[in-house]
Amino acid sequence: MIRAVLFDVGGTILDETHEFAAWADRLGIPRHTFSAVFGAVIARGQPYTEVFRVFRPDFDLAAERELRAAAGQPETFGEQDLYPDARACLAALKAQGLFVGLAGNQPAHAGPLLSAMDLAVDLIGTSEGWGVEKPAPGFFERAVAECGHDPASILYVGDRPDNDARPARLAGMRTCLIRRGPWGHILDMPEEAGRCLFRIGALDELPGLVARHNALSSTNNSQIAG
Repeated sequence: MIRAVLFDVGGTILDETHEFAAWADRLGIPRHTFSAVFGAVIARGQPYTEVFRVFRPDFDLAAERELRAAAGQPETFGEQDLYPDARACLAALKAQGLFVGLAGNQPAHAGPLLSAMDLAVDLIGTSEGWGVEKPAPGFFERAVAECGHDPASILYVGDRPDNDARPARLAGMRTCLIRRGPWGHILDMPEEAGRCLFRIGALDELPGLVARHNALSSTNNSQIAG
């Protein structure tokens, strides 16, 4: 049975369109051009930070974040950046009695911003706060430890087959891919997608799938015990 559901953040519960646009504006790049290069970087399987280096080879993301903050334009997000189906999905899973958490590659300041949204979650973990980034095994080991559940009973939900589904599966978790955001639509890894427990197009599909899966698992366990 699934006893815990963990979610990636960017591209899964959080629409990062606003922040991508803000970075394009700061670099003085037309948003359309930035988006096109972003898609090319994803298609090549490169880290997203390579987008910035296409336009500025010496780009230092950490330093630029500090400069943005000093200029009164820090990286930020809020309620308006949540995907419309995110809040209800989290609440519905909590209502099923499940442990629900957020665990993604995010800067440390994302933790307080997510906490301020008062989402129905038991855990908020960021890569910078944990000191390890996906797809490193240590990230998923930390996620399992924070959940306190057996890996096989944890479902990890994300938009990336490379950074989310594959490493979570290798850590012993069940996986769910959501097809949205740039990675969800561009990065195609059918073999990995085929290993997922669920593949969805929107988060409002997930609570029903989890409920049915757990009901079937409970029935099968009862029949075995009988």
